[in-house]
Formats: sequence, C-alpha cells, structure tokens
Amino acid sequence: MTGAIVRVKNLQKSYKNNKVLRGIDFEIQPGEIFALLGSNGAGKTTAIRILSTLLKSDSGEVTIGGFDIAIHPQEVRKHISLTGQFAAVDEILTGKENLMLIAKLRGVSNPAETADNLLKQFGLTEAGNRRAATYSGGMTRRLDIAMSLIGAPSVIFLDEPTTGLDPEARIEVWRVVRELAMGGTTILLTTQYLDEAEQLAGKIAILHEGKIIARGTLDELKKLIPPAKKEYIEKQPTLEEIFLAITGKKEIGQ
Repeated sequence: MTGAIVRVKNLQKSYKNNKVLRGIDFEIQPGEIFALLGSNGAGKTTAIRILSTLLKSDSGEVTIGGFDIAIHPQEVRKHISLTGQFAAVDEILTGKENLMLIAKLRGVSNPAETADNLLKQFGLTEAGNRRAATYSGGMTRRLDIAMSLIGAPSVIFLDEPTTGLDPEARIEVWRVVRELAMGGTTILLTTQYLDEAEQLAGKIAILHEGKIIARGTLDELKKLIPPAKKEYIEKQPTLEEIFLAITGKKEIGQ
C-alpha cells in the first residue's frame, strides 16, 4: 500500500478526571519500526490498547490498513497483532503446542507446519517439544512474538517487550524485531528504555504527560537541544540526554 499504514489523529482518552491521552498524532509507514517512548504513566499502554481495538477512545481518529478502528474493528483485527508487557504463553504446553493452539484459533490450514516454521525462524526448534515453563526469559519472549506472527499480520504492536529481561535476552528480542522489520512487518514499539528506542526505531515519538512533545528520527531529535559542547572532539547527545532535555527531567523515573 502507499502512504502510512497507521494514522493517528487527535487521540484522546480520560479516566474520570485523569486525562491520559491529550490529543496525540502520528503516522507509521509500512515496514517501519516506530517507537513511542515515555516514562511509566505517560500513556503508552493506553495508546496501544486503543490501536489494538481493546479500548475505545474518547475522541480522535485511528486508521490501520485503511480501516477506521471505530467503524471496522473486525477488519482491523485481521491486520494486527499485539504482544503485551507480559508474555501470553501457556507454560503447561510445549513451545510447539502453544504455536499450534494459536494457529488453530486463527484458522490456519496446517497448524503443525506453521509451528515448525516459526520455531525454526525464532531459533527454538530444539526447545519446541519442551514445556514453555522451562524456557528462559528471552526464549519465552521469542515464543510470544512468534505466536503474534501467526496469520501474517501487517502491523505488530509490541508493548514494552523487553520489560524484566536481562541484557542478553533483550539483545535476542532486538534481533527478532529487526528481522521482522526487514521482512516488511510494520512495528509500533512502546518502551521506557532509551537505548531500546535508539537501537531499533527509525522514527521516535516522545510521549510525556499524555502529549507527544517531540518526534522524528534520532538525528532530527538531536537538533532539538543546544549544540554539543566542544572540547577536543564534538560530543553528540545521546537519546537519554535528548529525552531529559525535552521533558525537563533530571533523571529517568522522576
């Protein structure tokens, strides 16, 4: 398709007197990794839940694959998949059984073959017949993402996919995300990890107190803060420095 595959315009959501989203706008191009970066409570998960049709917005417009999520939610669901902060893996089942279960629920014609192909793609073939309870954190997350690919969705929402993982497992997940994007899958990634957005995203939007206060490529965001101080060499700002300068915080988590 031509143009943006995801379009969000003036999206708003409140819970009683708490305004979680205050009119956010962004677009995502096909095959792009787009990071929605923000601290806890910034509104990232609320945005993901609305885009994945799990929650209704108060106002605003969202289209995915050309379909308005408010008018054609069933059509939208055919094009998307969601991986939340906590893996939706049944630990009693084996890795292969988890994949086959989702394949059957999605009406895939050959669940066993689909499961075997995904196990191979995600480097889980040897562990495929083991119960998921025996998997490491990185393996569990890879299985979780593999499950989200069944049915060939064009857009995948990854809501803080590396929360709680150790550094090695995070790198495993980063590799998988890059490979998905290289294969043409569009990815909306929410994260509070600045290095994660810096490593993965082609475009970054900084969500702060329910508003997107900056967006662009990493190079474009670097231009939003004063020129680097020159000593012997020019020090380029990191994404963390950009984030702190834009949000006015002294350190992450304040």
